[in-house]
Amino acid sequence: MRRIARTIVLAMAVAMSVLVSGQKKVLTYDIMDEINSTTWVHTQEAFEKAEKEGADCVVLHMNTYGGEVVYADSIRTKILNSKKPVYVFIDNNAASAGSLISIACDSIYMRKGANIGAASVVNQTGEKMPDKYQSYMRSTMRSTAESHGKRLDDSTRWHRDPRMAEAMVDEFIAIAGIVDSGKILTMTTEEAIKNGYCEGKMNTVEEVAHHVAGSDCIITKYEPTMADDLKGWLGGTALRGILVLIIIGGIYFELQSPGIGFPSVAAIIAAVLYFAPLWFDGLAASWEIWIFVAGIVLMAIELFVVPGFGITGVAGIICMILGLSLGLVNNDGLDFSNVKSGEMTYAITLTTVSLILGLIGVLVASSYYFKGEKGKKSIVVLSTDQQGYVGTDMTATEMVGKEGIALTDLRPSGKVEVESKTLDAISERGFIEKGSVIIVKETSEGQAVVGLKA
Repeated sequence: MRRIARTIVLAMAVAMSVLVSGQKKVLTYDIMDEINSTTWVHTQEAFEKAEKEGADCVVLHMNTYGGEVVYADSIRTKILNSKKPVYVFIDNNAASAGSLISIACDSIYMRKGANIGAASVVNQTGEKMPDKYQSYMRSTMRSTAESHGKRLDDSTRWHRDPRMAEAMVDEFIAIAGIVDSGKILTMTTEEAIKNGYCEGKMNTVEEVAHHVAGSDCIITKYEPTMADDLKGWLGGTALRGILVLIIIGGIYFELQSPGIGFPSVAAIIAAVLYFAPLWFDGLAASWEIWIFVAGIVLMAIELFVVPGFGITGVAGIICMILGLSLGLVNNDGLDFSNVKSGEMTYAITLTTVSLILGLIGVLVASSYYFKGEKGKKSIVVLSTDQQGYVGTDMTATEMVGKEGIALTDLRPSGKVEVESKTLDAISERGFIEKGSVIIVKETSEGQAVVGLKA
């Protein structure tokens, strides 16, 4: 107890000394890798730490070649909406998405020999994306530069010229004396200072902190925890797509056979990993998760109960896409005023593509699986005096047109009994419950194709 009391007294004394001396607090954090979901989590946690500790400003320590635009845009918005001043120290590189984040900051400081620019949108192979993506990025860069207003000493000159921001994206924008047509704009430290995109040359992030908050400022650094890194990793675009594939595949293959097995366990774990981070972030509400569950139920009905593919299946797909997509955006119930069109487009595109790939994948995999199972069960070896030949078991063929009983559920494959003989069977259409009276309609590769008796 005495130790706790001393700690409290010491903390209060430090707080009082800061108040009396007028020392400012500065929080720093690093953006030193590819900009992705983990960077976004780190940014949110860093700003929350700055708020809790009463920091007067935030300084980003940046060295990145870029990353995913959707997360860079979220970080940009966070900075622009911050009530505290946000500064950036570019320690070598602020390329692509890194330049967007830097331009959003109140002031930019760069190390000698650093660079900022080259913000064209490219895919994972480095190939330039179509113009609609470039157009969105141009607009975002322009509006970010415009948010800092024009220079006070000359109302005709921008503090950060929006045309230069656009030229970092579009090689066809030429600015006399700065960049020629056909070249993407990238500026060195000296060029950025000259053109109003850098407030000064610094050597360390601590030097920047002392410059903006005073030489006696108190500097603290946000250090991400393992939980922060895990949360960021689970929120990654690629992993989310994979989780959707596992969910769809697990559900489909589990419905092929009765009982709870590995496919259902994999689907449940994938669903938890998909929704849990979104739930804790307050993005995924209970009703959004239930919409996804309803979609699964409707798809199961369509695949194994209702013949053909109609309104039930369409409704199931729509519910699954909505459930997965709504969990990714910051809507408040049915109020989407805080959700930008780009975020909703990203969410729907990610889930739709993943869902389609998942459905195609499980259908292809199941066709090979059942084909293999049929092949294995239909081949028998003849007597030794006819070595080298194989024949097809004709039992199922002999039972065509005869009635029997389903020994297991058929989802769509299972076992049936016809005239005291057990046959491997596959349902002609939909789910057949154990104990149902069936009739053998035909055979396929030695396997009975059965339907319910009318």
